[in-house]
Amino acid sequence: MRWLLLILMVMVSTPVAWAVETIELTQTSCQFIEPEKGDQHYRGNSYEACQRFNEKSAEDRLDRSKVIELKPGDYLFRVHNRDVPYELGFWLRGEGIGRLTLPSVSGGGIETGSFREYRITLKEGDYRYSCPLNPTPDYKLVVKP
Repeated sequence: MRWLLLILMVMVSTPVAWAVETIELTQTSCQFIEPEKGDQHYRGNSYEACQRFNEKSAEDRLDRSKVIELKPGDYLFRVHNRDVPYELGFWLRGEGIGRLTLPSVSGGGIETGSFREYRITLKEGDYRYSCPLNPTPDYKLVVKP
């Protein structure tokens, strides 16, 4: 009986790791695949090549891209570098004035063929995400109840 009581006490006092929803994002040259509905538009091999490509096409591509819609809460963004031949990163931040008031997460170190995970608690608002190292357009993410 004492063992059962001890086990119950340990279970009650041990913090529980709450499950978080995982959002998978995949980068290829100059873009994230998921918001652009799987279309691969370009195969650049440098930062400069992606800059030139996005200057010409980003606005039109963003108009056609899928907006990620989520509820407020905890998320894990798993960002993959599918085939870009250099290190990539990820930056999720509030849009407009929200950049000052909403949570943000960023980091680099995503080598070709690998991924990195970013945890964040999202609050209601409009966000943008991108890879400044690839570079990619600023895709939209909306958090609402």
